[in-house]
Amino acid sequence: MTSNSSSSDLPARILVVEDDAGMRTLLQRALQGDGFRVRSVASGDEMWEALSTAPVDLIVLDVMLPGTNGVDLCRALRGGQGISHPGETPLTQTPVIMVSARGEERDRVQGLEIGADDYVAKPFSQRELLARVRAVLRRGAVQQVAPTERARRETLRFAGWALDLRRRELTDPTGASVDISGAEHDLLISFLDNPQRVIARDRLLELSRTRLGDVSDRSIDVLVSRLRRKLGNDADSLIRTVRGLGYIFVAEVERV
Repeated sequence: MTSNSSSSDLPARILVVEDDAGMRTLLQRALQGDGFRVRSVASGDEMWEALSTAPVDLIVLDVMLPGTNGVDLCRALRGGQGISHPGETPLTQTPVIMVSARGEERDRVQGLEIGADDYVAKPFSQRELLARVRAVLRRGAVQQVAPTERARRETLRFAGWALDLRRRELTDPTGASVDISGAEHDLLISFLDNPQRVIARDRLLELSRTRLGDVSDRSIDVLVSRLRRKLGNDADSLIRTVRGLGYIFVAEVERV
């Protein structure tokens, strides 16, 4: 239950966005019962109000909401909406777990495409939800653990780009900051840790610790597509598809 806040010894702060009162209460009780600090709201408007008031470490977001639906809200979250809190993880990188009664692969893929870190189909057990919450929070805590070789060398450079591991910040060759989600960040690190070698899709899923319902090749393909879009015109020269095998990150990587 690691928090990404400066008070990392405290339980993580979770915001539940769910319009169904019964489900909202169930989610809040389950998360509080596991020791998390939880706030819950019933709509997108209430979500923005809550986020502007205080930071959170993770958002559990229902898809079917009145007014603006969860898909559009997740997309807007990745845009930041101008909300920030000093010393906290940027809103664009705050983990999002989407919850929906629609659990087909195309629905999970859509969640990936808009930047969700996980997707849970209803009905689900409390045990499953809590396991997914903890897994997503662990991904966010990787950069805060004890010093390692990676922590001592905090920046990875490739083809004019730079990934600051401590600040979780990606900058392009012009020096401009590029927003990436937690899942995109994990995937990029997986490539940068294994440059110039072919990595199978299932191995990429394992390396990046991505969990979105039933894992499939399509899921990782969509995540790679998302990362390529963030890399812009350099994408095709950096990440190449190896037909029938997986992907290869072709650029040289320097740790500084």
